[in-house]
Amino acid sequence: MPPKASFPSTLKADLPASIVVALVALPLCLGVALASGAPLFSGLIAGIVGGIVVGGLSTSPLSVSGPAAGLTVIVLAAIESLPSYEVFLLSVVLAGVLQLAFSATRSGVLSEFVPSSVITGMLAAIGLILILKQVPHAFGYDGDYEGTFQFWQADGKNTFTAIWYAVAESVSAGAVIIAVLGLAFLFWWDANKPKDGPLRYLPGPLVVVLLGVGLNAVFGLVAPSLALGQTHLVSVPVAASIGEFAKLFSLPDFSAIGSSAMWTVAATLAIVASLESLLSVKAIDEIDPRRRTTDKNWELMAQGGGNIVSGMLGGLPVTSVIVRSSANVEANAQSKASTMMHGAWLLLSVLLIPTVLNLIPLAALAAILIATGYKLTKPQLFVKRYAQGWTQFVPFVVTIGAILFTDLLVGIVIGLAVGFVFVIARNFRTAITYIHEGHDVLVRARRNLYFIHKVELQRVLTQIPDNSNVMIDLSSTSYVDLDNVDIINAFIKGAEFRDITVVVRGDISQRSAALINAPSQEVRFA
Repeated sequence: MPPKASFPSTLKADLPASIVVALVALPLCLGVALASGAPLFSGLIAGIVGGIVVGGLSTSPLSVSGPAAGLTVIVLAAIESLPSYEVFLLSVVLAGVLQLAFSATRSGVLSEFVPSSVITGMLAAIGLILILKQVPHAFGYDGDYEGTFQFWQADGKNTFTAIWYAVAESVSAGAVIIAVLGLAFLFWWDANKPKDGPLRYLPGPLVVVLLGVGLNAVFGLVAPSLALGQTHLVSVPVAASIGEFAKLFSLPDFSAIGSSAMWTVAATLAIVASLESLLSVKAIDEIDPRRRTTDKNWELMAQGGGNIVSGMLGGLPVTSVIVRSSANVEANAQSKASTMMHGAWLLLSVLLIPTVLNLIPLAALAAILIATGYKLTKPQLFVKRYAQGWTQFVPFVVTIGAILFTDLLVGIVIGLAVGFVFVIARNFRTAITYIHEGHDVLVRARRNLYFIHKVELQRVLTQIPDNSNVMIDLSSTSYVDLDNVDIINAFIKGAEFRDITVVVRGDISQRSAALINAPSQEVRFA
């Protein structure tokens, strides 16, 4: 079996990936703080804690945590309703404690019951929203905060009218030049990036940021009408001294421990943050090239620890975040070292070079986020789901539409409701046999595998030891649910890294799945 990748062996991939994630995270941390009505620095604290603390505790190799757009409405309402920001910080700390309790009661298993059509719908919706929300910034209209997912914006416009206004009324030629050149470079770099040599480690987003800063400086010297003012640039708090920097932190007000309103906020944050984290981690596991599986109960513990630390320092609540995590995957990160280093880059940046950060045009960051969004919602994803039938395509599309026209959490709830209607209609029984003798393992489905068998199938495949010869016997089935096929495919893809030989046996009907005798040995739909 190949040795597990260690920190030194993955550093060449994780180091540039961490820079990409930090560049993506910076505007989102600030934007979420603004949209939440919290101090700007609170978003950066949450981003740093999400990288260093949660990244260190989590077993997820690719998930990145930080302040989440899905919590902005809840956080804004909580800050406005509670007596002080310090009381709100106490609710963040206690939300983390509650998440530790969720972990102890093994509540993470609930994420395994989310249909894959809803998960991929969430990914595609976030990709579309990233593109739509960043188009105004690319045109120079910065009326909405970075990182928000709500359809109705704080400036009175919605996702679509903001684009119309930016194009018709608020075009900045300098912003358009920076965004277009940055976007063109990113797509060109993805297609022509060297396969070997030192340049293969060069992060494309870093080049775009440097290009944006350089172009804006040139505009200021030779074409002032194109230069972008401070309202179109990143705005990081700048402390003149160590003492002033220390004042940017806040402590929770523990005297409010008996407040029922505070406990209500804490419980709400714990439930919603846990849901968003579990869904995000599950989604990232599905796009992990190595198909590694994260322990969801341990993830709740890591998130709880992160929220305790973030609240104690004055930061916003943290969750696993799709945008940063998917950027981490696309940047070819190999381990959680990338996540932890991204937190360190954020910390060092706000400590040492805040004035330099404030030179970065939002249009350059918009180009990076638009490219990230496109990778999440490529047309092939829609074609693939449509080919899998209406039971997969309808929940997928409904989830996208619901998130697009409401917000992340409401959209997920709607998508889950529709997904479960289809699930209940097609799933009702269970039975999988597991036999292990020496290096030989037999996994036999005694009858058709439906959605409700996901947890059992995942549990059985997880306990298979390394260096095994595995027979997955589906000969007694005439139907294998698409979610179970995804689980089998993920196991087969990861088997080569564990020195496991897999053989799948069974004449499965074309309505469900068929074995493709390719080197990958994946189970795919006919």
